[in-house]
Amino acid sequence: MKIAIVAITRHGIVLAGKVIAALPGASLFAPEKFRSEAESVSSHATCYTGKTGDQIPELFAAFDGIIAIVSLGAVVRLIAPHLKSKETDPAVVVLDESGKFAIPVLSGHLGGANALAGHLATALGATAVLTTASDARETIGVDLLGRELGWTLEATHGELVRASAAVVNDEPVALVQEAGSKDWWESHANGRQGPLPANITLFKALEDVDPKQFAVVLWISHRKMPAHYAGRLIGRCVTYRPKPHQTGASHRMKIALGLGCDRNTPITTLRAAIDEALAVCHASLFDIAAVGSIDLKANEPALLKLAQEQNWSIRFYPAAELARVDVPNPSETVRTHTGTPSVSEAAALLAAGTDKRNLIIEKHSHQGPDGRNATISIARIPE
Repeated sequence: MKIAIVAITRHGIVLAGKVIAALPGASLFAPEKFRSEAESVSSHATCYTGKTGDQIPELFAAFDGIIAIVSLGAVVRLIAPHLKSKETDPAVVVLDESGKFAIPVLSGHLGGANALAGHLATALGATAVLTTASDARETIGVDLLGRELGWTLEATHGELVRASAAVVNDEPVALVQEAGSKDWWESHANGRQGPLPANITLFKALEDVDPKQFAVVLWISHRKMPAHYAGRLIGRCVTYRPKPHQTGASHRMKIALGLGCDRNTPITTLRAAIDEALAVCHASLFDIAAVGSIDLKANEPALLKLAQEQNWSIRFYPAAELARVDVPNPSETVRTHTGTPSVSEAAALLAAGTDKRNLIIEKHSHQGPDGRNATISIARIPE
């Protein structure tokens, strides 16, 4: 975080020296008349002539955070003409000259001013004055969950607003974690300690949640939203996508492939289908720990060649065994041709030793230039 400190009095510059000791690399901005004082506390001092307000556009453009040792009211007037968006405005924190209070004024939540104020409070023995509801009450910041772990977020503005309101208003919230590091609470932006708030209930799979019992659902997963849940959670689900392979502190996600294809499908078509499906769930060939298909394909040339190339041991399941697996997309057409309503989905689940809650890619199909099709399903292998 690139930080500027603005101090406009002698006492303020003395305090700025203490801030710089806590934040090495921060740049000090002070009036020209206090050049000697400024240069005595900082090797990165910039002294300006004219009004402090004239420096604000440059500071907004060049820095991620601004610490102003200036009165709160003055800071509000100085920055007001330059505000654009909470997604882009820098963090602004006000310190009083005595160093008693660190007050986030702008971009406290997303921009990190709350965290910066907390750091200053610890370094100076000050009090951080936090007014953001989720930070003040140390509950989940819906738009910050997983940010420090590199998770991406999928939600509309309306869904974020609704979920955030539910969290801070103590409405029942379901948090479902099917993937990603378990350290999200300890790693939460702006710091979190103690137990999870009582209105938030943890689940291991989305299918364990009764949507009628919860105001919103926070869903951490690699998989696509199941069709039978999508309609029931419209407008009240926020989805988080962890980094690829981030299933714990340091190890990779292991997956099982389920393969289906037309007779005499070229190996190039199979390779393309697999590569596309892996890309969708941010996985790689190195993550594949099991592979399955139907026994009708036990002599399929492209499958056997691919298994040899990748050193896979493909498990070929009888149709009757595949037919007993509960899958999200059974097909009577497939049953007519193979004796089971599912090949790739069922084979992936059997190979992974799990149920459909761990199906990351349901059915990904790829048609080759000759019109022959390959279908890939991917299931996460439970830890």
